[in-house]
Amino acid sequence: MRMLSHLRPSQIPLRIRLTLWYVLSLGFILVLFTTFLYLQVRRSLVAQVDAALHLAATQALLSLGEEGGQLAFQNVERNPEAMRNLNDDFVIHLLAQDGTVLDTLSNDDDVPVFPVQATGFRTLIDEEDPWRVYSQEVAAGSITGRVQVAQELEPVVETLASLQAQIVLGLPLALLLAGLGGFFLASRALRPIDHITQTARAISASDLGQRIRYQGPADEVGRLAQTFDNMLDRLQAAFGRERRFTGDAAHELRTPLAALKGRIGVTLSRPRQPAAYVETLQEMEQQVDRLIRLSNDLLFMARLDQGQFRPQTERIELADFMAAVMDQVRPLAEAKAITLVESIPPGLTLQGDLDLLIRLHLNLLDNAVKYTPAGGRVTVQAERMGTQVIVSVSDTGPGIPAEHLPHLFERFYRVEGDRARGWRDNGQGGAGLGLAIAYEIARAHGGHLAVQSEVGRGTTFVVYLS
Repeated sequence: MRMLSHLRPSQIPLRIRLTLWYVLSLGFILVLFTTFLYLQVRRSLVAQVDAALHLAATQALLSLGEEGGQLAFQNVERNPEAMRNLNDDFVIHLLAQDGTVLDTLSNDDDVPVFPVQATGFRTLIDEEDPWRVYSQEVAAGSITGRVQVAQELEPVVETLASLQAQIVLGLPLALLLAGLGGFFLASRALRPIDHITQTARAISASDLGQRIRYQGPADEVGRLAQTFDNMLDRLQAAFGRERRFTGDAAHELRTPLAALKGRIGVTLSRPRQPAAYVETLQEMEQQVDRLIRLSNDLLFMARLDQGQFRPQTERIELADFMAAVMDQVRPLAEAKAITLVESIPPGLTLQGDLDLLIRLHLNLLDNAVKYTPAGGRVTVQAERMGTQVIVSVSDTGPGIPAEHLPHLFERFYRVEGDRARGWRDNGQGGAGLGLAIAYEIARAHGGHLAVQSEVGRGTTFVVYLS
């Protein structure tokens, strides 16, 4: 306890604080209960004494009579019931109106006489001894007086003192046992918390596989442990994505840089004709453009992740908007004899950021046209369903295998084979961020992006916008 006295409340261990609060609460309840119990016992004992006094007075009145013009107890020897209720601490006085003792029934010659009082019960002190006194007015013919019945309260005082001593001794013992039990229960209840603490200490960025795996009931501690495990799952997945993102970004940056370095080295290895230098510079320009696109995409994704990008919404006529976007990909479609089909009802509008939505739909259309084989078809449809506007972009390409669909919107995720080069590289060595950016733009508008595909039957990307 001396060590705890030097600690601030926030530094005291939780199990100690719980135990102290438990003991203090229980102590307060026990004090209230024992006080109530003590008062009730005292009231009951005094009520028993009062009942005995009243009974004694009633029985004494059976012997009341008149002798020589004064009140007196008569034929007491023939009325043993009155004497049977008397003992050494019990006395009955017959008093005149002025307080003079006219007669006494008692087994003790040295008994006190109390002043005349009004009818009823009172507790009076005689030589530091408490007495319970009952007074009642009586009459025999035309003569009046009072009957005073008194009983010493020493047995009551001794009983209450014994009860008080038991409370004083039992209350600390009960609190001590409650404290030990409370500490045991608190330690047992907080054991999973200790396990959570140990698990948290064992976790590092290089080892996120630790889990609590709580097997107890689904109470507050169980829900905390489950929440902690779920949080670790999310953290592990996030760290995994960040590691993949960092590795893929480094790879994507290294590829054009290595190409630039190689072309520069080859060009400087020996003198060349001006045309060769122009060709080299053109190839280097393409690699620089690729670096710029990758840097812009990475910066855009970082701003979205950090919540720094706020869409500037405006009212957009969807038919005019999609016609303008499709005009941008029409030359590429005509070069491959791909048919562009548009089915958008007039009057369909939505609220959104014009530049972001252009980037989203242009990405989907550009990929669809570049992947669809010559002579194929790309279809754009739109409809309103409730509060959402749904835009779908379909192609007649070979489709995407089902195992790749759940990961298609992950950053730098690549589908092996020609599909990756078609959709992910955009025919220009893209970094694989196009669909991830489109997905984030849809989310920024309160919607989402979905994909439906079947190998050999084409692919459909569906944009849901609120």
